[in-house]
Amino acid sequence: MAQRNTDIVPTVDGLAYGGDYNPEQWGREVWDEDVRLMRKAGVNLVSVNIFAWAGINPAPDVWDFERLDAVMDLLAEGGIKADLATSTASPPPWFSQAHPETLPVNAEGVVLNSGARAEYCPHAPAFQAAVVEMATRLAERYADHPALAMWHVGNEYYRSCLCDLAADAFRAWLQERHGDLDGLNAAWGTTFWSQTYSDWSQVLPPRICAETPNPSLVLDWRRFGSDALLRLFRSEAEAIAKHCPDKPITTNLMVTGNFAHLDYHRWGEHVTGPNRLVATDHYLLPDDEIGWPEQVAFGADASRGLAAGGPWLLMEQSTNSSAWRRGYFAKRPGDQLRHSLSYVARGSEGAMFFQWRASRYGAERYHSAMVPHGGADSRVFREVEQFGAWLRRLTEVKGSTVVSRAAVLLDFQSVWAANTPGQPSADMDTYPELRRWHAALWRRGVTTDLANPEWDLSGYEYVFAPHLYLLDSDANLRAYVEGGGTLVVGPYSGIVDRNDHVHEGLPGALRDLIGVRVEEFVPIPKGDKVALDDGIEGETWSEVAHAIDAEVVASFEDYPHTPAVFRRERGRGEVWYLSTRPVALDPLFERLGVAADFPDAPERLELVRRRHEDGRAYVFAINHGEAPAPVPVAGTDLLTGEPWTPATPLDPGSCAVIREA
Repeated sequence: MAQRNTDIVPTVDGLAYGGDYNPEQWGREVWDEDVRLMRKAGVNLVSVNIFAWAGINPAPDVWDFERLDAVMDLLAEGGIKADLATSTASPPPWFSQAHPETLPVNAEGVVLNSGARAEYCPHAPAFQAAVVEMATRLAERYADHPALAMWHVGNEYYRSCLCDLAADAFRAWLQERHGDLDGLNAAWGTTFWSQTYSDWSQVLPPRICAETPNPSLVLDWRRFGSDALLRLFRSEAEAIAKHCPDKPITTNLMVTGNFAHLDYHRWGEHVTGPNRLVATDHYLLPDDEIGWPEQVAFGADASRGLAAGGPWLLMEQSTNSSAWRRGYFAKRPGDQLRHSLSYVARGSEGAMFFQWRASRYGAERYHSAMVPHGGADSRVFREVEQFGAWLRRLTEVKGSTVVSRAAVLLDFQSVWAANTPGQPSADMDTYPELRRWHAALWRRGVTTDLANPEWDLSGYEYVFAPHLYLLDSDANLRAYVEGGGTLVVGPYSGIVDRNDHVHEGLPGALRDLIGVRVEEFVPIPKGDKVALDDGIEGETWSEVAHAIDAEVVASFEDYPHTPAVFRRERGRGEVWYLSTRPVALDPLFERLGVAADFPDAPERLELVRRRHEDGRAYVFAINHGEAPAPVPVAGTDLLTGEPWTPATPLDPGSCAVIREA
């Protein structure tokens, strides 16, 4: 694991509970009712000012803090803390009109006009200066305000721009990374298709071109885009810290679903440590092949990975439907409670929502909220109240952490590289495969981290690398195996280096570690399967592979008629290599001896343990099944105050948090 941050944040009493609060959308008379309902629901933290730039700075050189002052004062009077945002995620129309060069440009060269949100070019000096000024003015004004608990920089960073300003910034970034043009040409392999650059002015962002673009260029562009947004975040965070050094600073990342737009592990390095906090947003996919409980677990475990196992916070989720999903969907009664508790079980220091009160207008007017359009006399708000009561009873859990026996390796740059143009199969998509393996481990009852391949992995019993396409060196994985770990590597891994150049000899960086030589890739058409002689089936991908210094565990019955599963002992551990994607993963886990964290737990009973450094431990139990399930621990259920024995049944759809005896 990376260095764990042991700071307990955010700075609120107990676990954080609340959501995005947008009082600018409502009259003053509604604010008092909001605070009354917040207190009734147990809300202790709200995110304010996220999209309020136009109210604070309505025209050039005009500043008006009257409304925000009133909101902050009202929250303080009500005993509610503020996660104060810098409002820089969405510049108002006057700013775009005054600085047209700040409007983003897409790959087709089209300028994206104002009228939505996040309409900015991260590389425009005018925007860069404006966000620092905004952060500075807010920090100067509210550093000592009694409502202030933490700072929220920007919002859901993702914007990309391919304008001329971006091109200039890209060239500067490339010069820092590769040195001179010779270094760039070598890194990008520009002898292919006569792409050799003789002047820096010839280097352009990956705009629409006549044929398949250079994949190494595309990969570096992704890195550059992530770094550019990180630089924006850091500029605001540093401006705030100059005037308010004692309050946590965060931003809401989106390491969930299929969203891998940024190098979140690199971002995690800047939102962990003293007065920093990893926070994430997670919205469920209603039509996904992975169920909602498994989706929740993936989002939570990935967020915990960014925090290196330390404290993190679920900043946004939905009480019901999400406005931007195709078609309205509804969560079932109790889903909100179960999902929110699962995030806390997996390390979140509370549960926040978007948003507090449902909007009456705008693009997200049908996005669900803690106070829905139906008002406080509704099922949704009653569940909001119930969960607030639960969190008050779980105050002693704050600061405890989750310890996992297994890890799935997630490298965002490898995810990008596997999606660069010219791949041999369009179906070898990394993120869905990682989610599939993680979900299978969840169903097996194994709490699993999403870990960076470069971290110290020695604390894990099992490490799974379902698809680690980009790998410069096997040194860290080799050290893990030789130290006694069990590593399982999926196909098409270790293939390219950091520049997206194919290693000599396949499977590249992993060839010596796994003792296998891959001769040829054999993609499998969508819908087809291949049979192995041990009864397992493969799909999507297969390889003509041969054992050099490894045991053959299973072989393909049909083409390519070669070994399919390999095992090799190395030092005190072992490494397995799969040259196909297993349709079912449980037979593999059985063969590996992967046992549940709680071996006697029935199916669909989610059990996660959080533990304090002094040994106090809590087992979170959530029954997603359709029958009562005994929870095999003894202690006291903090949600009810009642004693718990291993024979106590947990009803379907119910939850318990047991302080172990």
